[in-house]
Amino acid sequence: MRSVPVLQFGATALVWGASFLFVKIALEGLSFTQVVLWRLVFGAIALVAIALIGRIEIPRDRRVWMHAAALAIMQCIVPWLLFSWAGQQLSSGLASIYNATTPLMTMALSLVYLPGEVLTRYKATGLLLGFGGVMVVLAPWNLGVAGDTSAQLACLGATAAYGVSYVYLRRYLLPLGVGARAVALLQIGIAALLMILTSPLIAWTPMRLTPAVVLSTAALGVLGTGLAFIWSTNVVREWGPAAASTVTYLSPVVGVALGAVILGEKIGWNEPLGALAVIAGILVTRRATQAVTVSTTPPKSVPLRQVPPIH
Repeated sequence: MRSVPVLQFGATALVWGASFLFVKIALEGLSFTQVVLWRLVFGAIALVAIALIGRIEIPRDRRVWMHAAALAIMQCIVPWLLFSWAGQQLSSGLASIYNATTPLMTMALSLVYLPGEVLTRYKATGLLLGFGGVMVVLAPWNLGVAGDTSAQLACLGATAAYGVSYVYLRRYLLPLGVGARAVALLQIGIAALLMILTSPLIAWTPMRLTPAVVLSTAALGVLGTGLAFIWSTNVVREWGPAAASTVTYLSPVVGVALGAVILGEKIGWNEPLGALAVIAGILVTRRATQAVTVSTTPPKSVPLRQVPPIH
């Protein structure tokens, strides 16, 4: 039984790292809006099935539903549309590297909007390292040559949306005592409904449904949006949120490796170097967060990583 969390941790890193590969393959037959639509539909089906099997209680508090609707837009629809749009121009590996900046975006926004968050030496160092890593990956010396600057900025916009959603989650929804699986079910369900309602306007183009496109989209929804969230929740329960959040460090490694091996994507020297700087920044900020957690025990505090990210 002790090996179960290890297997779930590895499976989560693999699935979330592969999500950008799935997006890239799905874009061969779907528009970027259709990728998000079907990802949410498959994800909602998986989470509804999990809720029925696990007999998860659905909250009836109107405030929970309102906050979940806001998170459905901020944490699902907006960032996934941005990542899917960027995936039309960027390699899947590069998109996975930018996704790793999520903890840095969250930390920066927490310092501004969450009371009690203080800019310490470690946090400042971590943010600077992460920012430097983003600049190396963005490669400003190649602007106007690579032709994908807007797509890279879209990825950063997506991780900024993740950061806003985590701060919102901590400040408004988690204090209501809602379970992680119930939060995921409401978010994905509401997001799927919104995309279905707007699909006649934004996702009406013809689809080319090859086996690879269908399987990639189904894997993106069922695995990346459904099962991986449950696995990650179990790891949080067994190891704690700090240890479980280190999956963020492995996802870009998996994403870059799969893109290179399966799609033949080329890796520039600046991409792994920038990724290392981003991961170093995350490690430094994580050390600062752990130090604050150990030294202070504020009443009724809610860990920022209590509910894992949905990628």
